[in-house]
Amino acid sequence: MISVHIEAGRVEIRDLPQPDHLEGFALLQLIVGGICNTDLELQRGYYGFAGTPGHEFVGEVVSADTAALVGRRVVGEINLACHTCSWCAHGLERHCPNRSVLGIVRQPGAFSEFFVLPEANLRLVPDSLSTQAAVFTEPVAAACEILDQVAIPAGGRVAVLGDGKLGLLIAQVLQASGYCVHQFGRHKNKLRIAAARGVTTEIAGENLPEAEYEWVVEATGSAAGLRAAVAMVQPRGTVILKSTVHGEVPLDTAAVIVNEITLIGSRCGRFEPALDLLERGVIDVESMVSGKFPLNRAPEAFARAAEAGVIKVLIEV
Repeated sequence: MISVHIEAGRVEIRDLPQPDHLEGFALLQLIVGGICNTDLELQRGYYGFAGTPGHEFVGEVVSADTAALVGRRVVGEINLACHTCSWCAHGLERHCPNRSVLGIVRQPGAFSEFFVLPEANLRLVPDSLSTQAAVFTEPVAAACEILDQVAIPAGGRVAVLGDGKLGLLIAQVLQASGYCVHQFGRHKNKLRIAAARGVTTEIAGENLPEAEYEWVVEATGSAAGLRAAVAMVQPRGTVILKSTVHGEVPLDTAAVIVNEITLIGSRCGRFEPALDLLERGVIDVESMVSGKFPLNRAPEAFARAAEAGVIKVLIEV
């Protein structure tokens, strides 16, 4: 089978043996995968990664212990927990210290003709949901995670910094959940996607608002984004951190301490609310697709995904 391999900044296509169907796991055939910023960071050296990337996917179940899964379209939660440690016992499987992570940590990813994932991680794609929309389940779930972490009252004003893939999804999810979202970005063509769903959008200039919002979501994908978010939040406000940036991010902690600002790291989320939002059509993901490439042209797909102004690039089998 053909599979994508990343190592030392290079993206290659390799011919690998098809994985076996292991007990408790399902063997999946990739239908479509999405390249996200984390994949691009892995290419740049994040985690010292070498292997098969890919954690945003829709696949078809080829074989599984549960016969009813075979032939169904599925998406999958990316953390493979041990289910025996104290973290797992408290329902914190996504933070299991022994976990592997699909396409990121010790688990070959989905950018391959065939791959495996525990059946417990799989979620069925509703028949009414298109495959192209369903591939956004994992990043939409990451946006929904904010709602599980932070209690924002109905109608609360929230600033979102960044108009990349995740920033656009976060803005739409929060707006659809009843909040007044103000999104700051640098690309009119991207911001229009969120604006069409009721989000107030603004081109981010040199002088952003200061101490104006009680909640600020940082999703710029840049080191400067955190500093900007801290400056925009009110005293005793909350900054939710969504960017994964390779390398150290400098921050003057004086403002955080003096203004008693809460910083919340936020990453993966539950798939159920994401699938619900996508099935109801309240999140526009179709407009975010900037290109599609077959699996055997993955190096071109990664190059396209890294271009300025590109939102989401898909890999198809």
